[in-house]
Amino acid sequence: MTDDLAFKPEDDRYHQLSDDPYETETNWWSFSSPERKIGCWIHAPYYPNRKSVTWRIFAWDDEGYDPARMAYYRKVEEAPMPDAPDLTDIVFPGDKAGGGYSLKMLEPGMKYHLQYDDPARGFALDFTHTGLHEPHRFPPGKPPFMTTPHYDQLGHVEGWLTLRGERIRIDGIGVRDRTWGPRGGPYAASPKVYASDMERVKHPGGARWREIERERGRGRIQYIFGHRRDGTGFLGFVRVQDGGADGWAPMNAGWIRRDGTFGSLDPARSRMRTFRSPKTGWSTHMQVELVDELGREMVSEGFVVSTMSEAGYGVNQLMRWDIDGGIGWGEDQDVWNPQHFMRMLDALKATA
Repeated sequence: MTDDLAFKPEDDRYHQLSDDPYETETNWWSFSSPERKIGCWIHAPYYPNRKSVTWRIFAWDDEGYDPARMAYYRKVEEAPMPDAPDLTDIVFPGDKAGGGYSLKMLEPGMKYHLQYDDPARGFALDFTHTGLHEPHRFPPGKPPFMTTPHYDQLGHVEGWLTLRGERIRIDGIGVRDRTWGPRGGPYAASPKVYASDMERVKHPGGARWREIERERGRGRIQYIFGHRRDGTGFLGFVRVQDGGADGWAPMNAGWIRRDGTFGSLDPARSRMRTFRSPKTGWSTHMQVELVDELGREMVSEGFVVSTMSEAGYGVNQLMRWDIDGGIGWGEDQDVWNPQHFMRMLDALKATA
């Protein structure tokens, strides 16, 4: 990574952005308890020109996927933020249901402590994220982050999760990210116009549901990752709309990490294929074939363990991966335009 793309100490703080009303800056934290089939997120977009933040914390297992039945779900919308908030040591505002979560930077770019408590619902978080490498920026000029900085970091997550009043030890691998730039409004949709459904498919052919899955200009992305406990694994974005009739789609950007060495993916030689449930349309099984800039290869298969869906179409799924002869864990984040997803689901059900 060139020096101009490297994560700097000042990137631990909120940035001075433009007066664009859609400016957004996020912090995101993800970890799991594989033996309990639990995935967990903290996500907080801050809107500096509105002086507000919308944050959510959720945990899911295999007992319920939607907010009403999820293991835990809480969302605080448009909470007022103070002037010049300090992201290196902050308590995010709560609402009438309770307080927010705290975030403290312990070592620039590398180590952080997060804490949250909802005693009324028997839920709490208290953990540190210690980076296994410096934050990695995806290359600008490539979807989905054409100009917006986006940094991901694999880390060791250690601490405690309290769920339904039970205290559960967390000691494994997690991922965090930081992004900043305009988001939503005119930035949420592609300006491209296509004449017909068939012209939206780059390589027509194959099953009808796969053609719908691969339609272009529909505003969907797929982001997958999986790592073993020692940090061996991968992360990347999938360009499903550039895939072929056989289901293989290129991995647009990401990494392989092996033997402590980190290498960016070669997008021309890295690909993923997913298989879907005809009942839900969500991924059930994935194959991944990767090559990085160092020429190292990695082949992996992943299976869905548990699922959450806030709206019934886009999903986050806890994945069990076979990586270099060992077991790793991670996620499938499959973000859909609802109309696009429903058309694909109808096609899947018609072939079931």
